[in-house]
Amino acid sequence: MLTALAIQNAKPRDKEYKLADGDGLHLLISPNGRKHWRLRYRFGGKQLMLSLGTYPAVSLADARARRDQAQKLIADGINPSQQRKLEKLTKEIANRNTFGAIVEEHLQKQKETGISENTLEKNRWMLQKLAAPLTDRPISEINAAEVLAVLRKVEQSGRRETARKLRGAIGGIFRLAIASLRATTDPTYALRGALAAPVVTHRPAITDEADLGALMASIDDYDGWPTLRAAMQFLSLTMVRPIEVRLMRRSEVVWPKAMWRIPADRMKMRVPHEVPLSKQALEVLRSVWDLSREDRYIFPSIRSPLKPLSESAINSALRRMGYTKEEVCAHGFRSSASTILNERGFDRDVIEAALAHQDTDEVRAAYNRSKYWKPRIKLMQAWADLLDEFKSALGRTNSTRSP
Repeated sequence: MLTALAIQNAKPRDKEYKLADGDGLHLLISPNGRKHWRLRYRFGGKQLMLSLGTYPAVSLADARARRDQAQKLIADGINPSQQRKLEKLTKEIANRNTFGAIVEEHLQKQKETGISENTLEKNRWMLQKLAAPLTDRPISEINAAEVLAVLRKVEQSGRRETARKLRGAIGGIFRLAIASLRATTDPTYALRGALAAPVVTHRPAITDEADLGALMASIDDYDGWPTLRAAMQFLSLTMVRPIEVRLMRRSEVVWPKAMWRIPADRMKMRVPHEVPLSKQALEVLRSVWDLSREDRYIFPSIRSPLKPLSESAINSALRRMGYTKEEVCAHGFRSSASTILNERGFDRDVIEAALAHQDTDEVRAAYNRSKYWKPRIKLMQAWADLLDEFKSALGRTNSTRSP
């Protein structure tokens, strides 16, 4: 049997030679001085050779331990060389199937389905930045504790809602891995209830009819950029989201049908939405129609006709009119319409359809879009008339606020 001293004293020769240790283990010494551990063994009636590493990275004790492990596999009917190839292949597959690799695949699928660029960037930010500690981990090895540590870090920064959304986003990656046979469990399932509930903050909105009349009068009297005033008027009349108005293009308006067709990629639920346009809404469009050309934005930026109004433009205008962020925001016009129309007894289902709140039943949702079209035409005209009524009841003398 070999000793550590004998190995250290072994010098290279003109030809490679072996120093035997026993049970097939030997040290092969090359002319260049490198020393390789090898194991000669028989399996399936054949004489085979297995490399066990190089000295001194693999010590004598380590080489003997590896020999013993190989002999145990042989006793169990397993070829050590084949087992090593299998382990290497498994490791390579695991490295290719990391959390980060599946995130890339997931984001690519989302892009191909037509998801908005804004939503895609938010998902990329969550899954690649916030979940960065998981990026290089094989998806099949990630456990609930690792995921929880990532979520806790976000939660402890005060972003409870973001932590909740991140858990769902990470769960989507595991569901893709499970569906493609690269994982067997979703650790986020065990974490339901593990995070503190987010503090719900409702978007500020004016729901008093007299106060809303005052706001609408203030908007009519707004002396800023014409398309910004028109955008606020149009937003209040159509019950849509601010982004849908800001990115509105000329080709989306169907004048003969008094209709606005919003493409799916701009809708929150990725479903096309058609908006009946009241007489007042059509008048607003006519007032700014000649300010744009071809298929450009109807409500362009102050700085360039090639760009839409910025996200903050409407809120900034409301602040200049004297309304604080606690009183009203651009998104609040939807809440104003929903609250007042429900309080006045309009059909709840028609209001929900007008707000583009998606039914979870796709068949029912498609049916309702068709079923409620005529009632929605009446609803949108009624809402526009109500806004005029609120302004008339107020009187124009005290309609504006001082900043």
